Amino acid sequence: MDVAVLEIGGSHVTAAVVRPATWDVTEVDRAELESQAAAEVVVGQLADTARKLPLANGLAIALPGPFDFGTGVAWYRGQGKFDQLYGFNLGAALSAELGIDRLLFVNDAEAFTVGEWTAGEVRGVDRCLGVTIGTGIGTAFLADGRVVREGDTVPPGGELYKTTYAGKPLEDSISARAILGAYADRTGAEAPGVKEIADQARAGDAGARDVLVTAFTHLATALTPWLERFGVTHTVLGGSISGAFDLVASSLDFPVSATKDTEHSALIGAAAHYLRA
Repeated sequence: MDVAVLEIGGSHVTAAVVRPATWDVTEVDRAELESQAAAEVVVGQLADTARKLPLANGLAIALPGPFDFGTGVAWYRGQGKFDQLYGFNLGAALSAELGIDRLLFVNDAEAFTVGEWTAGEVRGVDRCLGVTIGTGIGTAFLADGRVVREGDTVPPGGELYKTTYAGKPLEDSISARAILGAYADRTGAEAPGVKEIADQARAGDAGARDVLVTAFTHLATALTPWLERFGVTHTVLGGSISGAFDLVASSLDFPVSATKDTEHSALIGAAAHYLRA
């Protein structure tokens, strides 16, 4: 059974069909999303994109938290996206708008990691970890392909961003925001994005390289206790910053690789999760 999937980001939504027989992904549409618009505008844009998909079997949706994935209620506040959806039941609104009964939400970091376990860097690994780094940091700990969110072997909810590092929220040390801030502090110049910092590092800018290596050294230090507790044997990096992996790999002293398919892993993982549910 082919699975219709939406992947929602802070500025776009991707609609795709995933074929589980081969895990091939057919991208149907990628549309801009006004994530700070009123709830009804966001719902309308998501529904318009979803209608381009075959919805007879329902819809899987991967999106970031804070979100109640069971009830479909959004709890975004101060995230720079979806602030107008705070306390809003996105699931009920989309179901009504699209006229479908089965709609399943999944955390985007969990979808990414399940996708990598299904058809990527950690395929079939018994105990693995996925880390997505973009605006913030997302994590998912998998045991035999199933997400583990509870117990003392994982951070609260399985989400590393809920922990502190050096007395501050972890995302103050490792995230796109943290890297851009550290670069500005070091150089007095604003970089448009982490990609540009990585490009400068590859061109021989020692300061740019040091900012990246320092951030990922913080990540390694924060992760290591959880890797040991959970028994992780391989970690996969995703998100926009995974493109800097060649520059920072030496600062990660555990088995780790970067995704080869930034675009499709979360779509595959959302489909796999949908089929299991």
